[in-house]
Amino acid sequence: MTKKYKTVSIDTMIDKHIGKIGTGKRDKFENELRIDLLGNTIKQVRQERNLTQEQLGELVGVQKAQISKIENSVKNARFETILKVFDALGAKVNFNVELSNKKLAF
Repeated sequence: MTKKYKTVSIDTMIDKHIGKIGTGKRDKFENELRIDLLGNTIKQVRQERNLTQEQLGELVGVQKAQISKIENSVKNARFETILKVFDALGAKVNFNVELSNKKLAF
């Protein structure tokens, strides 16, 4: 006897296991996901620029360990340091803030 599996979307799985959009657990999940993407972006750009973590740290004025922490867990990094990292990488940073159906761009 063969088992049949139902295919579902990733959104359906997230809704089921994390929570629906608008719930506290889902909001936390979405925010952490965005923060992880920020660290991954920094790492990718650093590598594209052929810089080591140590070299980037020298450009920013921090130790290699701080660059590693930023790339792996931005949650513990100072906002000012993250901005300095992007500046050292020659990256332009834009932020969007959404408040009750209003979108602000910085």
